Amino acid sequence: MKKIHIATFLILSVLGTSCNDYLDVNTNTNQATTVSPELVLPQAIAATAQVLNRYNTYGMETGGYGANAGGYGGFNELVTYNYNSNNFSDLWPNTYDNLQDFQYIIDNTEGKDSYGFYNAAAKIMKAHGFQLLVDTYGNVPYTDALKGANLLTPKYDEAAAIYTDLAAQLDIAIATINKGNAAKEAGTTMINLGAADVLFKGDMTKWLQLANTIKLRLIVRATGKTTFANTAFDVAGFLKEDALINPGYTRDANRQNPQWNQWAYTYTGSAATKSWIPTNFILSFYDGSKLKDEGRGSAIYYKFPATGVNQLGVENNSVPSSPTGGFWYSGTDRTGTTAGDVPGTLKGPDAGYPVITVAESDFLQAEAVVRGILKTGDAKTLFESGIKASFDYIYQLPDGTLSGDAAGDAAKYIADNQSTYLANFTLATTDARKIEAIITQKYIALNFVNSNEGWNEYRRTGYPAVSGTSARGTFASTVSQSPRPDRLPTRILYPASEASFNAANLPQGISPFTTLIFWAK
Repeated sequence: MKKIHIATFLILSVLGTSCNDYLDVNTNTNQATTVSPELVLPQAIAATAQVLNRYNTYGMETGGYGANAGGYGGFNELVTYNYNSNNFSDLWPNTYDNLQDFQYIIDNTEGKDSYGFYNAAAKIMKAHGFQLLVDTYGNVPYTDALKGANLLTPKYDEAAAIYTDLAAQLDIAIATINKGNAAKEAGTTMINLGAADVLFKGDMTKWLQLANTIKLRLIVRATGKTTFANTAFDVAGFLKEDALINPGYTRDANRQNPQWNQWAYTYTGSAATKSWIPTNFILSFYDGSKLKDEGRGSAIYYKFPATGVNQLGVENNSVPSSPTGGFWYSGTDRTGTTAGDVPGTLKGPDAGYPVITVAESDFLQAEAVVRGILKTGDAKTLFESGIKASFDYIYQLPDGTLSGDAAGDAAKYIADNQSTYLANFTLATTDARKIEAIITQKYIALNFVNSNEGWNEYRRTGYPAVSGTSARGTFASTVSQSPRPDRLPTRILYPASEASFNAANLPQGISPFTTLIFWAK
């Protein structure tokens, strides 16, 4: 989306959308046009998938899922962790640009009851986007943000305060949806999301469930760090189906699922990124070193269990059987113009992009029950449901059908690993072990799905546990410069654009080794 370059968070367009005319809102690069919420919402949600793809890459590279491939060089700070303001610098402007789209919808629907569903959906997506920013950077512009030319140097808000307000905004969105549903039942004309909703196809119950799930993630993550005014949830409950963005992804005309386009094949059929491969650490949760998981391992990885792996920082390690299409693509069809339609994480160019999966939702609920945040529900049932949901997602084909017996293989997985509390919840006899089991399974379920959330959870809880320096004991880089006991970083730095355009408000003294996000250990 093209916009006037008027603030630090409007400098760059959302990654990839500037060259996709079917997502563009403005036709004049120097003057924004007035467009309807019906036109803005689909491109804004589609752009969220582009943003999430970059967060997934960031989480994969920092959080133990991926390592530099042997034979490639020039990784520099990505393997030493001594980050500078240019590392992952696209996350900031792309997220704010996406948030500006949702703010546009909010500004143009506020107080218009007939547009209540649009207003609520935009507020839910805005809360989701700001949580991404807070979890990555800590304090960020919030109350002063998204005001365009009226405020070019926004102040930074405290991260914990943003969290509490995001939960409050989700409550407002939920109330707006319920009000709209009641008005619709009473015969009032409401403007339905319909085809403009490339996430839930206008199903407002699913929007309520998404709002509840995001709110639960906020509360679980910040428990003991801030106070929420309302810790109750709407009766719609939490996500029961994966929240997948799909504006009509196709192999043609550079309109592919962004993850496929980056990690499997471009729309022209050429091989995409191969310079990052799975780590020894993550493969140990599939190949029997820590846990045995032949089902998901084979669905996700090329030539599993003989998948090429590496430890972060090792640059002279040769990778066996280097494929076209990347190591996260397990399919036997390695021709870029026909590959796809497989289970795993790289399912095909037409697959939906996950915002939040049912697996993450179930594991959030399981932890919330253990911690007493949710007063109903059984942690063991939710834990096992999360494992089953992960198998469902991994076995799912682009059209939503399952390839394989997800339920049977999930049960087999628990049986194969019945001797460890990491899979057999009955053996987790203390709350500490229950939390470790839940987070470890969530980390596995988030592998190359929403890798940044797995990284967030490690920083919050210290799970999955790491120890020593061996490739299967830790995912820390062999050339780490971190002085921390786990030899890992704590965060990335603010982008250089903030020092250039908003220096007076930019937090100072930020270190990738000592500055913690407010919820981190």
